[in-house]
Amino acid sequence: MSKLLASILNTAAALLLLASAALADDYPNKPIRMIIPFPPGGSNDVVGRLVSKYLSDELKQQVFVDNRGGAGGTIGTEDCAKATPDGYTLCIISIAHAVNPALHTLKYDPIKSFTPISILATGPNVLVVSEDAPFKTVKELVAAAKANPGKLNYASAGIGSFQHLGGELFKLEAGVDIVHVPYKGGGPAMQDVVAGHVKIIFSSMIQTTPLIKAGKVRVLGTGGSKRSPVLPDVPTIAEAGVPNYVAENWWGIVAPAGLPAPVVSKLYAATQAALKAPALQAAFAHDGASPVAMSTAEFGKYIGMEIVKWGRVVKQGKITAK
Repeated sequence: MSKLLASILNTAAALLLLASAALADDYPNKPIRMIIPFPPGGSNDVVGRLVSKYLSDELKQQVFVDNRGGAGGTIGTEDCAKATPDGYTLCIISIAHAVNPALHTLKYDPIKSFTPISILATGPNVLVVSEDAPFKTVKELVAAAKANPGKLNYASAGIGSFQHLGGELFKLEAGVDIVHVPYKGGGPAMQDVVAGHVKIIFSSMIQTTPLIKAGKVRVLGTGGSKRSPVLPDVPTIAEAGVPNYVAENWWGIVAPAGLPAPVVSKLYAATQAALKAPALQAAFAHDGASPVAMSTAEFGKYIGMEIVKWGRVVKQGKITAK
């Protein structure tokens, strides 16, 4: 009886393998949805739209963007987790994905509910202020914050977002009290900074560089460990007066758990080819992001390490979702 059962199981496994291979051979034969779990205008949206364009070229099918913002990115991410694992629903994740488990009661597992496809790029944050803000340097901002504790505000894409964490890290390192004003995405937050309604934001460079170059905001410093080649005359926040400050974001692609390995391989190969496209690399470099190469397994381990790392930051910073 055990031999018969083993034979049945082996046959089933072989049929499943053949079905997966057939699926990969035919994949993709229709448009692919790329969920961006934040509103238009933020760094996730910028990266997602850039990569989707070049993935469309590689896969010979349209990869269309679906912005599903809300709740720090958890709504759109949950939508991805619940989708059919057939390769026609993907999701852009970022550092927010690693922070959310420590902030929210999730309806998905941040690791088990997804199939990692590929990390895309990393990029530092940048400290900018509205054009009418009274401070022109990091030291002037720190001095103003210390002279007026609790009276200066900084905007962010929402609680637990990269912009929020960058602001909280600044508060810890500079020893200042600046009030956090969360928005429903990086785009709306930046709009209010440009308009002068909120004076400060610790934004992703890839989102902010065009606004800096257009003169719509004033840049005080970048959050990398060294100066950005995109803004070589702008000091890092560390060298401008807040030692040890370093804040960098990352972005990647995941799919629902259970995606067949042949489809994973096809998506990974297409993503790597897209990341090597000179036009995409130029677009990333122009806005201050750097492509990153990892295997799917390495990206999965990286997500796990980031969840542990930022979970500690949330705990130590006493950050809550309220």
